[in-house]
Amino acid sequence: MSLVAYLIFNGNCREAVEHYADAFGVEVPEMATFGGGPQNPDYPLPDAAKNLIMNTRLDAFGDYIMFSDTFPGSPFTVGNHSSIAIVTEDQEKLQAAFNKLKEGGKVELELQETFWSKSYGSLTDKFGVHWQFNLGEQQA
Repeated sequence: MSLVAYLIFNGNCREAVEHYADAFGVEVPEMATFGGGPQNPDYPLPDAAKNLIMNTRLDAFGDYIMFSDTFPGSPFTVGNHSSIAIVTEDQEKLQAAFNKLKEGGKVELELQETFWSKSYGSLTDKFGVHWQFNLGEQQA
């Protein structure tokens, strides 16, 4: 299981990742945009969101940091724009941790299949810490 820092930006994620890549002496990674993912015709993607970064990861000293822009219209507060991403190949452990951390907290997305994972969910625990849960290979 991996615990990964996940940093969220307010439209300047690409600039931040390029800066961090330079600081750590690594290549700028590929960046998936909101416009590059599957679109739901019932919820059209605003033009302002199409080129924003949905997800990327940067290798730094043998570990990695994940990044994204916040979706337009979603709340963004400097200082509260980070989360911890749990990545594991063990569905039972993922579900157990999700169930415990959601007690007294607020679930943003129940664990469910997405186009990038067999099981993904997110929540803010009772202490205000934001968590993302992802079933998949550890690639660190």
